[in-house]
Amino acid sequence: MARSKNVVPSYSLHKPTGQAQVRVDGKMFYLGEYGSEKSRIRYSEIIAKLTSGVPIDPIGIAKRKQNANSGQDPDSGPSVAELVLAFKSHSEAYYRKPNGKMTDEVQCLKSAMKPVRELFGLIPTRDFTPLMLKTVRETYIGNGWTRGFCNRSTNRIRSMFKWGVENGIVPVATWQALTAISPLKAGRCEAHDNDRREAVSDENIQLVKARLEQRNRDIVDLLLLSGCRIGELLSLTWPMIDRSGETWEAELKNHKTAYRGKIRKLHFGKQSQAILNRYLGTPTSQTIFNLRRDTFSKSITSACHRAGVPKFVPHQLRHTAGTRIRDEIGVEAAQAVLGHAAAAMTAIYTRNTDRLARSAAAKMG
Repeated sequence: MARSKNVVPSYSLHKPTGQAQVRVDGKMFYLGEYGSEKSRIRYSEIIAKLTSGVPIDPIGIAKRKQNANSGQDPDSGPSVAELVLAFKSHSEAYYRKPNGKMTDEVQCLKSAMKPVRELFGLIPTRDFTPLMLKTVRETYIGNGWTRGFCNRSTNRIRSMFKWGVENGIVPVATWQALTAISPLKAGRCEAHDNDRREAVSDENIQLVKARLEQRNRDIVDLLLLSGCRIGELLSLTWPMIDRSGETWEAELKNHKTAYRGKIRKLHFGKQSQAILNRYLGTPTSQTIFNLRRDTFSKSITSACHRAGVPKFVPHQLRHTAGTRIRDEIGVEAAQAVLGHAAAAMTAIYTRNTDRLARSAAAKMG
């Protein structure tokens, strides 16, 4: 689908005069000294009017609210920028793992909040409208984000305003209005969807493994045997693993659903134990594989390219493990190994609808 022109006009520099400028519908508006607070305020007002469908008055833009002598309240309340700053501080303290490390959600929130602050930071929170949030969402689309990530980022901004209501920064009516925005629908917007992640074929796995160093081959095998997440495997240290039983177990303290009070255990059978035993010399104070997740991911991408197979990511090996376990043992076993609280989540990882349909068609004729 062809991408339309960005609906958010850019704040730019008019070099001959040193003024900030913005072009709207072919007309240029000069905003004052480039980079100054005054020019940013005027830019925000123009964008706010544009997204609200209000005609832009170049003379009225320069006028500020009257002071208290006019009978109007000069205090317009907290600005959107103040809300963003307060919520950023809250999220950095709130979204943490049991070990104190910030979760990935913090970076996702910062990415979502950046255009809110840049476009509408100087506007009072009470004046922030659904049209403004939709304008922010357009910047997400313009950044090339997937439809799902655009929707999740929009929800993050709504959550920020909801938090603002809870803490007296945002009027409740502002947040309620933002809940009226519908999510982007597949095929009905310009945001793209990535291809659905599927299990990786055995042939492609072997071709990629042949181009990996021994340590990375071992990690691939462990991911397939255990069904764990790459981050879980790479976080393991020897003291975390109970080797007293026939099956080794590792209880994770820092995992995806730890904040919900969930327990996550990894289990390693004989084949996995044989692989892990190669690394018994690793100091107990270090992770067993002493490898970063992004480094391993890059090695997989490079191996896919050299092997001439479709690119896959480490998480797809978890899909592959889930599919194998479901086919050979059953969905309950797959759910237990993958650590899912609900079978519906396991079904996402172990799609075999097509296989069942083909089998049924063959039997029914």
